[in-house]
Amino acid sequence: MPRTPRSATPHAAAVSSPRHGLARVLSKLGTCSRSQAEQWVRAGRVSLDGCVVRDPYRPVLMDRQQIAVDGQPVKAAEHVHVAFNKPRGLIVSAADEQGRETVYTALAAAGLPWLGPVGRLDKASEGLLLLSNDTGWAAAITDPVSHLEKTYHVQVAGQPDAAVLAAMKAGIADGGDVLKARRVALLRAGEKNAWLEVVLDEGRNRHIRRLLAALGFDVLRLIRVAIGSLALGDLPKGQWRRLSADEIRAVDTRKQ
Repeated sequence: MPRTPRSATPHAAAVSSPRHGLARVLSKLGTCSRSQAEQWVRAGRVSLDGCVVRDPYRPVLMDRQQIAVDGQPVKAAEHVHVAFNKPRGLIVSAADEQGRETVYTALAAAGLPWLGPVGRLDKASEGLLLLSNDTGWAAAITDPVSHLEKTYHVQVAGQPDAAVLAAMKAGIADGGDVLKARRVALLRAGEKNAWLEVVLDEGRNRHIRRLLAALGFDVLRLIRVAIGSLALGDLPKGQWRRLSADEIRAVDTRKQ
């Protein structure tokens, strides 16, 4: 007589549920950054099913266990996607050990939930910076395999000629990295400096600055003007705006 298949046990169903470390889950829910979540957990502010947990890497079944911070249940935050025109001199970090101003200082009065930066701009760079608590969207944009193009307007000291632009596209070796631009164009030139439009589809640390320095040019200004088809436009320096649904989809590399 054939056996009747046994239904899945609660234990088996639980094993199949998404399982991540506690700090990572808080970050994925859009509550805070992962580093901040680790601090909260270690400080005893986070409970799991009513019990305080101090291990930020404690495995959690996301859809089966209740997380609370300071006694308040945590629910997935509404996704917020923001474009910010970063001024020169701000650090892209939640906090700075040297006490320098950060992008969060500029956004402090905006009334926004916690948002993480989608990629980076160094202190001396300016222009389009995306911020969001949608961690899946952000991870897809910054994933190197997406090759999402970023466009920069770069002012350099001197007069780069056609050979320099060709060398930027061909690439140079620097510190174990191969640095190159996908596209380069001369926008305008004066007596002492010039403006270039540089498009990257990858991003090494201080990529453009190192590439130009290796070719003998100092960067005077570096402004990110677009990420994919999403342009900085006329957004004033130091100001932010929410992205439209079409803009969010336009740079979401998960659909490609």
